[in-house]
Amino acid sequence: MRTARNGGVRGYDAGKRIKGRKRHILVDTLGLVLACVVHSAAVQDRDGARLVLEKLEGKHGWIRKVWADGGYRGKLVQWVSSIRRHRRIDLEIVRRRDAAEGFEVLPRRWIVERTFAWLENSRRLSKDFERTTSSSQAMIHIAMTRLMVARLA
Repeated sequence: MRTARNGGVRGYDAGKRIKGRKRHILVDTLGLVLACVVHSAAVQDRDGARLVLEKLEGKHGWIRKVWADGGYRGKLVQWVSSIRRHRRIDLEIVRRRDAAEGFEVLPRRWIVERTFAWLENSRRLSKDFERTTSSSQAMIHIAMTRLMVARLA
């Protein structure tokens, strides 16, 4: 996510060619945000996923399965199995078919992408205007709360 020129934590990810910050979110099957983390773009995706999944230790005891993008594969699967909870979490990596050419809709992956699209409708989240990552995370929660209240009405 590009950041405004107001300072704060920023970085560069050479693999994705991103300057600014990255957002990692954990959503339920309806696409509602359960946890989010905003950090420098210099942090690797697997490390960002750890930051989000660490929030599961004390919360959301009903979660048993987590689907993740192929970019999160590696040691993250073993790390998730070692999280101390009263129920074990099964992390399943959703992979793209080897024979696929161009864009392909991945099962369960579209739910997260749809949530990011909902969040982008908020002007404050279209570009990261916040100075700190904690206020950026708060804006994600505020935008999601606003969306849920609008659906209830």
